[in-house]
Parts: sequence; structure tokens; C-alpha cells
Amino acid sequence: MSSQPLAMQAIGLATLFSVMAYSYVKLYHRRFKQHPLLPRLPASLVWGHLQVFDSFVKQGKLDRHNDMVFSDIHKQLGRPPLFYLDFWPIQYGIVIVCDPEVAEQLSKVSKKFPCSAPKAPIADRMGDLIGPRTIMCKQGEDWKATRKRFNPGFAPSHLMTLLPFILDKTTRFLEFLDHFAQSEETFTLDDLTTNLTFEIIGAIVMEEDMNAQHLDLSRQSEMAILFKELVKTFADDKFHLPWWLSPVVARRRRHLGNRISQLLKDIIRRRFQNFKTANKASSKLRTVLSLALQDTEHLTPDLLDDTCDQLKSFLFAGHDTTSNLICWSIYELSRTPHALRAVCSELETLFGKEVANNPHLIREKLLSAEGPELMSRMVYISAVIKEVLRLYPPAASTRLAKPGSGLEVSATGNKVCLDGLLIIINHYIIQRDERLFGETANDFVPERWLDIKDKHNDDKFVAGAWRPFETGPRNCIGQELSNIEARVIIAMVACRYDFTKVGLGEPALDDSGRPILDDKHQFKVKSELYPTLQITAKPIDGMRMKIKLR
Repeated sequence: MSSQPLAMQAIGLATLFSVMAYSYVKLYHRRFKQHPLLPRLPASLVWGHLQVFDSFVKQGKLDRHNDMVFSDIHKQLGRPPLFYLDFWPIQYGIVIVCDPEVAEQLSKVSKKFPCSAPKAPIADRMGDLIGPRTIMCKQGEDWKATRKRFNPGFAPSHLMTLLPFILDKTTRFLEFLDHFAQSEETFTLDDLTTNLTFEIIGAIVMEEDMNAQHLDLSRQSEMAILFKELVKTFADDKFHLPWWLSPVVARRRRHLGNRISQLLKDIIRRRFQNFKTANKASSKLRTVLSLALQDTEHLTPDLLDDTCDQLKSFLFAGHDTTSNLICWSIYELSRTPHALRAVCSELETLFGKEVANNPHLIREKLLSAEGPELMSRMVYISAVIKEVLRLYPPAASTRLAKPGSGLEVSATGNKVCLDGLLIIINHYIIQRDERLFGETANDFVPERWLDIKDKHNDDKFVAGAWRPFETGPRNCIGQELSNIEARVIIAMVACRYDFTKVGLGEPALDDSGRPILDDKHQFKVKSELYPTLQITAKPIDGMRMKIKLR
């Protein structure tokens, strides 16, 4: 036998051994040596933290929101200010930030990061829904210019001029509630609130009627149907899997996203022609679409794509957060009688006892000259909204700095470099921290927000302890709109209807059929209602309810 084949085999085996040894050393370093200052769970050489994370998932409801799993891990680790999870190669290495002081370091401006720590490129995963050029992922001067362009559309003084439209759409919403009160059917509140807020944001973003408030899906607009179908494709994506691990879902998302883009681009082209014809009149409009096309002579393909992505982003973010907020607010008020009484008492004080349970008369009052002042005096309702957002924040804030960027935070007595790691500022953990909010941290207590000097920087709480819309320059541009919508809707439903949760979260009854109050002055429940991950945190059952007229 020739010695040449034997030599080639030996070289091949040596090469294979060298590659395997090199891969082992690199993987060992990644799993056990990288980021030594970050607290973490024991890891597997092959699986990293995937297996141990799965074990935590199986300790509770399998479909509960990841934030609840992260919270369990946080407690297991002794509640450190941040901790590390290794999901490579499915995901970046992840750092979960659980401390407001660390979160503030990331969300505020610094010399190295004048717009705060860079936002993570979530368009890689959600591009079909919000577009690859979304304002959510823009950085630096590009983001500054885009934010500056759209700020006038979300100025509080301008948003108050939209009150008539918000009230009109809410009146339609009440017609559905009246229908279910008469029929005594069980219904899904999230469906109704999603349709309502989608109609509102559609008009605010581009002056288009989304035609979403129909129980019969065949009568809803194509845009409304497509958006809901696209959002549903993300409902079970707990690990934010890359497309190559779920190619069928990826194709479905791409198809839906492309069709939404086609519809939006048709609207943009039509509106651009109208703006050119209207000339100066169009410059007074403050919709996202009109602001995007302001001072534009030519609708270039690049501008068309960019505008389309901004519309997709605002349509999604502008309806989803508010829909969740309304659902959870109605639920917490329905099981907290003293809070509901306080809301109704406030409305009776503002509008009069004969008006407080009549949405049509409330509408007239809010449309009068004193409407803006009445809105500003909804102090307890605002406290309810703030408390609901504390308990059920819609989503975390994600950041990602490139390797070598020099993104550091002070934590655990050390300077910790977070370059190249996906950073999740976890609002759920921060806003339920007993060290920040006391022994009632997991309870619905609107009163904690009363009698404080500054509604944004509450001097009785640690800075950054409340951050559902994030803090710093990258805070949510639409937070005031969400607050206005929620105040209007709560004011119009609180004294008119009695909501009763059905299924999960349903009140327990005594022998006479009455709800039982617990020691926290809330109705006891037969089983706990919890949030699940559907891009944002939504009630697991869509908030199934029954309703009666008061």
C-alpha cells in the first residue's frame, strides 16, 4: 500500500482534531469565561442556558410571558442588578437589566452615546411588521431628524384637538358594549379595544378610516385584518427564533407584510398628489404621513419606502399598547371595588352625578370649552392608568452596542462592559421590585401615585423605577396619546357598565353568589390571569368578559 494515502489520512485526522480542539476551546471560553462579572445560572457547554431556561419555563404556566420567567431566574440568583443568559447560536448573549439605576445609565445620554445606548435592531425579527427603516431602529442623527420631524404630531396641544375624533370612535365602541350587555354573551375585550385603537391611530397617523370596528370580520378593512393576522404570527415566538428555524412562518409574515406595504404605498402616493394640489393647506396637517411628506417636491422610491415603514411602525405601536392598557385597566377596576368607586366619585365630581353614567353627556362636556381642563383633573383615573402600566408594562427596551463601542455600566461595584450583548431593560422586574415599591409591589394600588409633586419624576420613588414608555431621549413618542385615549375611554365606561371576568381571573363567589373580598380589598379569583407574549404583553385569554348595564 502506498504511503501517500496514509499520509493524507493522517493530515486529515490531524486537521479535524485541530478544528475540534479549537472549536472546543472557543465554545468553552464563550460559555464559561466570557463576561465573568455578570451573574448567571450554571450553563451547559453545548446548550448554554437554553436547557436551564426551559426548566424555569416548566415551573409555571408554559405560555406565560418570558418576563415572568426572567423574574423567577432573577429571584433564584439573589436579585442582582443585572444577569446574563447565553442563548447562542439562536440568539445573542442576553443581559437582563433589573435595576433602575443601571437602566438609567443606558437610557440617558452620555459622551459616547449622545442619543443613549443604541437601540437593538429589532427590525431583523419584526421587519415585516414595522419595516426595516422604522424609527424604532434608527440611530444617531438619522433618528434625531426623524423624531424631530414627527414630534409636532404628538405635541399635547395638538393631541387635544383630536379629542372629537377619539370620542366619536369611542362612541362606536360603546355600541358594541351595549350589544353584549343586552345579549349577555361572553366576549373578548381585547378584540374590541384593538379594533377601537386601530381606528384611532389610523386616523391620527394618516387620516384614513381603518374601518376596524365590526364584529363581522368580512366587513372590516383589509388593512385591519392583515395587521391582526400578522401580529398573530408572533404570538408563539417566545425565543424570537431566526427565520431559518421557522421558514413557513417567515414566509407567511413576508406575504402579509408585503401586502400591507402595498396598501400603505397606495395611500402615500394618493396623499402626495393631494398634498401637491392642496399646496399650503397640507402644511398645516400634523399626521405622521403629512409630516413625512412635508416640504417634499418628489416622491422618490427611497422616501416612499421610508414613509411606508414609519406608517407601519406607528400603526402597530400606536394601537397595541393602548389596547392592552384599556384591557388591564378595566380588569383591575372590575375586581377592585374601592378603586372603581373612587373613579366614579371623581367623575361625578367633574361632570355631575346625572352625567357620570351617561357617555353621551360626558362626550358633550369633553367637547365643550372646559374639556381640556376636565381631562387634566382626572387625577385618580391617571393614577389607575399609571398603576396598570406599572404592573403590566407592554414591552421591555432592548439595546445593542457593537463590539468595541465601549458601552459600560456601573453595577455590583464594578464597571461592566456590555458591548456585543443584547441588553433587555426589563420593566416588569423593575416595576414590581419590593425594594422600590414595598410589600404591595405586586398589588394594584393606584393610591401610591397620589399626592406626588412630579408625575414624571416621582420624588417618593427611585428615579427610573417607573418606565413603561422608557425614559431619556428614546422614550415613546406616543405616550401622551395613549394617556388621553385611556382617560377618555375609562371615563365613558366606568360608571355605565359592570364588567365581570370569565374564565381565568374570574371572581370566586360565596354561598350567596357574591364576590369575596380578600385582605387586599380585591375580589378573590378562582385562578390567576396572567400575561403572555404576543410581541407585547397581552392577557392570555384576550380578556374574556361579561358585561351588564349599571
